[in-house]
Amino acid sequence: MTQTAEQLTPSAKEAICEALNQAVAETAVTTMLAQNFHWNVTGMAFGPLHDLFQKIYEDHFTAQDDLAERIKALGGHAEGQLSAMLKRSKVDEHDGHAPAEVMLETLAKAQETLAATLAGTAAIAEEHGDLLTQDMAIGRGQVHEKFAWLLRAHLG
Repeated sequence: MTQTAEQLTPSAKEAICEALNQAVAETAVTTMLAQNFHWNVTGMAFGPLHDLFQKIYEDHFTAQDDLAERIKALGGHAEGQLSAMLKRSKVDEHDGHAPAEVMLETLAKAQETLAATLAGTAAIAEEHGDLLTQDMAIGRGQVHEKFAWLLRAHLG
């Protein structure tokens, strides 16, 4: 049965918000990862990679807000502490000291992790009849899969 935010049970809201907070955490860490690589990339592909990394972190910054606002629409608490996000995230930080190929591979893996997290979020939302969160999670997952492909395309 399809449910609106107000119709969801407290336990459904809690499960969905937990999944969304996981997605926010990983999106935040990946945002900083992309920005770090944007700042530190060097080499012959500097221009296009600098631009691609910027496109990614700008997209992710907006996505963090959209995901957090969905948590709030469900009556949950959007976790906003960086330390908690780092602890929760399946995406790791990077110090930015790496050749472009390592940056591409690292960021592609982060995108794949985010896509998987969002697929899981969509499944949890579907289980509870929350098609609006399901749709959001599917859409974001598709964005991350596309970014993973774009990043891997640079690797040949």
